[in-house]
Amino acid sequence: MAIDRAFLSTWTPRVQGLLRLVVSYLFLQHATAKLFGFPHIAYFDNLQLWSLIGIAGLIELIAGSLLLIGLFARGAAFVLSGEMAFAYFIGHASHGNVLMPMLNQGEAAVLYCFIFLFLAAGGPGAWSVDVARGAARA
Repeated sequence: MAIDRAFLSTWTPRVQGLLRLVVSYLFLQHATAKLFGFPHIAYFDNLQLWSLIGIAGLIELIAGSLLLIGLFARGAAFVLSGEMAFAYFIGHASHGNVLMPMLNQGEAAVLYCFIFLFLAAGGPGAWSVDVARGAARA
């Protein structure tokens, strides 16, 4: 069965919206672990809010929430993409093996960076506040 343009034009925004929902939900868990201790990650115990990781948690909470509901989704995704690029080069690449994220535990940061970059360029997909208010194409 050949996949025609009508099928793709119907399902692409829906799958893109699903990608946005799942990725932003997973990403928000990083923010809640840092700021609220849930899920509990021992590394974040006694985290200072105005530290680098604390500020990253605030950015993740605000932009991740905006991305989850799809409000100002392109801008939020762009900010998160930049944050993940920053996190990779500061937190992972600095440990060596810059071009091999598998060796410096930076794979998640690279994947988040490029998924967010895609959402910044491609838009939020279906089921977003931006689409409902006409600010973005589905």
